[in-house]
Amino acid sequence: RVSHLEGTTLNADIGDATKLRTKSLFIMLYKYSLAHDIVEKDYAQVMFANGNPVKRENKSDKVPFTDDEIRLLWQNLDLIPFTDMILIEIYSGWRPQELAILKTTDINLEAETMKGGLKTAAGKNRIVPIHSLIKPLIENRVQEAATLHSEYLFNDMTYDKYRNRFKKAMDRLKMHHSPHETRHTFTTKAKSCHVDEYVLKLILGHAIEDITEKVYTHRTIEQLKAEIEKITK
Repeated sequence: RVSHLEGTTLNADIGDATKLRTKSLFIMLYKYSLAHDIVEKDYAQVMFANGNPVKRENKSDKVPFTDDEIRLLWQNLDLIPFTDMILIEIYSGWRPQELAILKTTDINLEAETMKGGLKTAAGKNRIVPIHSLIKPLIENRVQEAATLHSEYLFNDMTYDKYRNRFKKAMDRLKMHHSPHETRHTFTTKAKSCHVDEYVLKLILGHAIEDITEKVYTHRTIEQLKAEIEKITK
């Protein structure tokens, strides 16, 4: 019944984002069950009918890291765990969940590129240049993964674990940011450094609407590298 679904979700010791994903899972389960005559009624669709108590973050509320905060991250690189993870995001623009599932096979240190992405056709399997500032951080993670025999750049990482580790780092640094504000910071810095708008869309995995640019222009990896290097420390 609805009360069971709502109770299970609301009373769970999980974050708001996970509660939303749980509701999405219920919706998919009921859609399948209806199609195969397992159930007669879809209770998932009427969960939180009196108002969704779990609210998604408003994108307009995103606040980028300041230059002073980024400087503080660099200063605490060897002191606070997963500070490198935050810096890698700030200089690459990955979504948190995309970074969490990057495999070492997605990293080409010689070509200085990363390959990954989720969510949209434009976002999947995209190439992101490795900014020179974070290359040593990625090299360290690749070496650590090899030592741990892990296929992932960040060993034993899920999005929920990412959120928890991010929060612990923020608490120790006395900063107030959400995980997605690293991507917002990358975008903000890129625009302030006049990174080509189409290159920025390619790096972020955003769809390009301009027909001429989309169909006839082919950006090289070297062009992407040159543009991302405009972002300074």
